[in-house]
Amino acid sequence: MTDVTGAPADVLHTLFHSDQGGHEQVVLCQDRASGLKAVIAVHSTALGPALGGTRFYPYATEAEAVADALNLARGMSYKNAMAGLDHGGGKAVIIGDPERDKTEDLLLAYGRCVASLGGRYVTACDVGTYVADMDVVARECRWTTGRSPEHGGAGDSSVLTAFGVYQGMRASAQHLWGDPSLRDRTVGIAGVGKVGRHLVEHLLAEGAQVVVTDVRADAVRAVTERHPSVRAAADTDALVRTAGLDIYAPCALGGALNDLSVPVLTAKVVCGAANNQLAHPGVEKDLADRGILYAPDYVVNAGGVIQVADELHGFDFDRCKAKAAQIYDTTLAIFARAKEDGIPPAAAADRIAEQRMAQARGRG
Repeated sequence: MTDVTGAPADVLHTLFHSDQGGHEQVVLCQDRASGLKAVIAVHSTALGPALGGTRFYPYATEAEAVADALNLARGMSYKNAMAGLDHGGGKAVIIGDPERDKTEDLLLAYGRCVASLGGRYVTACDVGTYVADMDVVARECRWTTGRSPEHGGAGDSSVLTAFGVYQGMRASAQHLWGDPSLRDRTVGIAGVGKVGRHLVEHLLAEGAQVVVTDVRADAVRAVTERHPSVRAAADTDALVRTAGLDIYAPCALGGALNDLSVPVLTAKVVCGAANNQLAHPGVEKDLADRGILYAPDYVVNAGGVIQVADELHGFDFDRCKAKAAQIYDTTLAIFARAKEDGIPPAAAADRIAEQRMAQARGRG
């Protein structure tokens, strides 16, 4: 673990001039023997130990990795607050190509880095990390979730993440069309990986029409071969322009809602699993101005964190699924608050989350 004073100038600039603000702690981790370079960002512990996944990604620069960790950690504070969990927000990123750089030694070194925080940060899976990886990390760190059932964990959290997004879609349909049913609605899913493919199953079971795209042709092919009724769009740009699209579900990386996609989006609802879908402040207003209902990403994609948080107390799937089902009611409450306050749903969700964290700090 390196001291911040040894960080490159661009990293220090990102740390001290980030517009995210308010982070309690940022740890830069390095293990030369294994090649580990990681960033752990703890945004808030007001509600309890910070909880959030570990992303393994080939960032172009260290400053980019720090910025992503800060942004993701802040989002986890809000997500955990809105999910009703007694956890603050944190996130970690490992710099590298998971297909090439991920090794057992590197994961063990990362586990030691997380363990050095003494429980202030609890880790789990994210983009580029999987259940098997968390089993390795857990050998060095007891503050690890997302492990396999064979190692005392809950297994794949993408199942309940997809279920929660599905509940968010039902709430959006209820709010906009007066009926939670998604039958005969056309839903476009960008990204059919761990979460997106489960979401397809929920939608088809209810009778929705589904259109998918993914940067990986094999992922699209796997879905369309399993479900011949599913259509494939050439790319995300084609998907957002699809005529007759009712709901758009970004389920890949963040920034899907931006100055290029929002003006051409045909859907009346955006509800997906990706984190940080709004590319910059102001996009939520652009959506509202176009009459597009946005279900805040960190609210509807909280099923996974609900699952891993439960793992700390002895995992029970039915208990977790019941809690994830409450995402329907939470999403409706956000829409009601947005209408009452005359603000976009994203701003309403932020207000509710901030109130809960402020109340917790006041009790402390």
